[in-house]
Amino acid sequence: MNLRQYEYALAMAEEGSVTAAAARLGVAQPTVSHQVAALEKDLGVRIFTRIPRGVAVTVAGRAFLKEAEIAVGAVRRARAAARASGGDLTGELLMVASTGLATNQLAAALGELRRIHPRLHVTLVEEPTPVEMERLDHLGTVDLVLYHHLAPECGYDVHELGQEPYAVILPPQHPLHRADSVRLEDLAGEGWVRFTRGGLLDEQIGQVLRRVGLTPSTVARASQIATAVQLVAHGLGVTMVPASTVPTPYTQLARPLAPALSERVLVGVRHDPGPAETALLDLLRQQDWSTPAAFSSARAFAASSA
Repeated sequence: MNLRQYEYALAMAEEGSVTAAAARLGVAQPTVSHQVAALEKDLGVRIFTRIPRGVAVTVAGRAFLKEAEIAVGAVRRARAAARASGGDLTGELLMVASTGLATNQLAAALGELRRIHPRLHVTLVEEPTPVEMERLDHLGTVDLVLYHHLAPECGYDVHELGQEPYAVILPPQHPLHRADSVRLEDLAGEGWVRFTRGGLLDEQIGQVLRRVGLTPSTVARASQIATAVQLVAHGLGVTMVPASTVPTPYTQLARPLAPALSERVLVGVRHDPGPAETALLDLLRQQDWSTPAAFSSARAFAASSA
């Protein structure tokens, strides 16, 4: 058995066919078939079974591939650490983030990381399902996590980066645009554009509304913040989002809350961080965590509407 065979088997499992796995790996299809067959012979079990659409993973295969993914991930990090000793960061950095959290700061930090270390590949997974997150945690493949809340037993070293204020998004002609800030109680009769049920952002909005005694009328649900803001811009209802996520064409529709609402932005880094994780953490700390540009645009719009 060798690492290349592990990588071929993992690619087959993810792609669901030998052909797709070979195309992804950039090798001939017979090469993948031969290497995986040799791996199965060494193991003494079948990892895959043929189905009409390609291949499916067997019960024994699922058990093996979980450990194979851990092994491949460990080798990936070891290679990256070795190459980083010469100042050239390579390999893959996997980061998980809550939807919309610190959008501007995260994008700026990742962009700068890419400029400094162009050979380092970063994969960002935005709010995976609980099942997927549990799988990633179990495999030990997540290098950093970015959330509002991280439990002490989360398995990461937690660092606070700053505060993420929330903003209310109002339709263009809404009378509350004449105010510098908005009380949630003033939106009692409004229809709300909410987010996917069970998502962290929708749970946060629900908790905030319940605290002020509101039972909102939900007129639509969106999986993306940009979609929700566009729906509001066309008069469908109101919504609430992290201020940094408001798309530039719609920043004038954002209003701060009164009293202000913000959440801590926390980044969790594995206990034994490599140079890549450390580099990204340093860049995140250097970002501007002051008042978002959306609020400046909102104040200017309020003044012009008065």
